Amino acid sequence: MRFAPIFAAAAIAIAAPAAAHDGHPDLATVLADDRRDDDRARDQFRHPAETLDFFQIEADMTVAEYGPGGGWYTRVLAPWISPHGRYIGFQRPSAPNDEGVTWADRFTAAVVEAGLADEGYVTAFDTDNVPEDVAGTVDRVVIFRSLHGLMNGNQSDEVLRAVYTMLADDGMVGVVQHRAPEAASYEDSNGSRGYLRQSDVVRLFELHGFELYAQSDINANVNDPADWPRGVWTLPPTFALGDEDRARYEAIGESDRMTLLFRKRD
Repeated sequence: MRFAPIFAAAAIAIAAPAAAHDGHPDLATVLADDRRDDDRARDQFRHPAETLDFFQIEADMTVAEYGPGGGWYTRVLAPWISPHGRYIGFQRPSAPNDEGVTWADRFTAAVVEAGLADEGYVTAFDTDNVPEDVAGTVDRVVIFRSLHGLMNGNQSDEVLRAVYTMLADDGMVGVVQHRAPEAASYEDSNGSRGYLRQSDVVRLFELHGFELYAQSDINANVNDPADWPRGVWTLPPTFALGDEDRARYEAIGESDRMTLLFRKRD
């Protein structure tokens, strides 16, 4: 699975909240900005203020977001974190485009061009190239609805090793992931349909030197049975079946999600 490009400048500019140089907005101001109107419909399912509070993120921290993708959380984190702290985008390794420009360069340029952060206050890199000045300095890593893709691509080990390298000794990892019931079949919980069992996610992190610090049902949805033949993409915002039973899926809302906070083991 490849992430939708955040560096599509037009898409960023439409929903970009106030830039860091426009008065250094607090989180409430960023979330309320009218340039975020296209994103705000998802707030009722993604609970950004409550989720970031649960992750114990503060504006002066160094915060790294894995796989920024279409930029939904980037449009919250970048203007809030920078320039009080440091915002980082990172993803699994990728080749430069036809012009020889790397994803990291395109991402940082797009974030600055969209007014999400000032130049010099955003960093980006691939997981196979963690900069020396980043290693051991990151306060929080956040991974939003991406673990299933890493599992499917056999890249979770590489990414979590990079995360461990990036984190400060007291740093933590916040995870939001589509959740399968613990009794779910292999087909419904191996990530191919977007869902993972919470116990499997906890075990994955334990194998990479982390321990579960806290868990929350902030992003839970008891109306999602998590067994759709077309996977999580059956539900909004994707609607994989188009107009077929659309009203039903709209009534269910976005997926049931685990919200977990991990820390390095002592």
